[in-house]
Amino acid sequence: MLTPDERREMTQNRRIILASRPVGMPTSANLPIETQTLAEPAEGQILVKVIYLSLDPYMRGRMNAGRSYAANVAEGDVMVGGAAGRVVASKSPKFKEGDYVFGMFGWQEYYLGDAAGVRKLDPAQAPISTSLGVLGMPGMTAYVGLLDKGQPKEGETVVVSAASGAVGGVVGQIAKIKGCRAVGIAGGPEKCAYVVDELGFDACVDYKAPDFLEAFKAAVPKGVDVYFENVGGKVADAVFSRMNDFGRVALCGLIAHYNDTGAPEGPDNLPRFMFNLLSRRLSVNGFIVSDHPDRAGDFFRDVSGWIRDGQLRYREDIVEGGLDATVEAFQGLLTGRNFGKLIVKISEDTSRAG
Repeated sequence: MLTPDERREMTQNRRIILASRPVGMPTSANLPIETQTLAEPAEGQILVKVIYLSLDPYMRGRMNAGRSYAANVAEGDVMVGGAAGRVVASKSPKFKEGDYVFGMFGWQEYYLGDAAGVRKLDPAQAPISTSLGVLGMPGMTAYVGLLDKGQPKEGETVVVSAASGAVGGVVGQIAKIKGCRAVGIAGGPEKCAYVVDELGFDACVDYKAPDFLEAFKAAVPKGVDVYFENVGGKVADAVFSRMNDFGRVALCGLIAHYNDTGAPEGPDNLPRFMFNLLSRRLSVNGFIVSDHPDRAGDFFRDVSGWIRDGQLRYREDIVEGGLDATVEAFQGLLTGRNFGKLIVKISEDTSRAG
């Protein structure tokens, strides 16, 4: 049961809204914190105290006004985002007080709303934070993108950019499980060492190093059969120049360009890119994981099994400081500062008590 102090606290909700659309890097002026007073849950609703908030690159696109694959956040609305938390009040038959849940609760301390689309979590099976990463959207993105779009075959070379991140790290490990050579691209020697030594990739190339192009060519002596694209920019240019005939590209993200305010500097590489597509008969598949709900069962079965068997590891970058640290943490995500799945801790993780 909740204490009187907890019940008083629940009436006040701090949340981050999209006050204005960013031009370039989002700032706290675009994403200020406001306080709202909450009502009691209505029939069918739940009140959730957020414990962990997921920060993901797709959120930058939701801040824009242009057309995208999903509805953009309206100015004045709470910023969208997946989160894990604890039900503190319920008028839904699906959930009771004390249940741990995942849902699209947004950048806020409490979620008050419909229980539809909310998923119950079992802390005895896995830490609730994994619902935001390896056993959540990023992990399923890696699973569907590599296996369904990349279609790797034993003995092939799979390259993944942002290889130390929440998606990329899983991609390379699944590639190894499927008998492929896994080559990562990451920023800095520490991340590259983690990708090879901890995640088991065959090689990792530092895109920040002055000899990046030469090092990448040496890492893929037989060319590239499958490329899992998370970044864009010079990284993509380097990989496309080494693609083999009939290679496959799973296009997941372009984080190097999310804050662009104009055309990239330098030469126009589009003609060369198109020539590579044509001459090497490449297949490029842009995909959004939410289009593949039918794969959720296979994903949970396979990935949870690989984790349990020690074949797949994961790393979480958990930022303390709650909502006040969220915008700065998101800026770090867009510049590659995070190391592993980026999560903001909004309140104490009561699922770990005892």
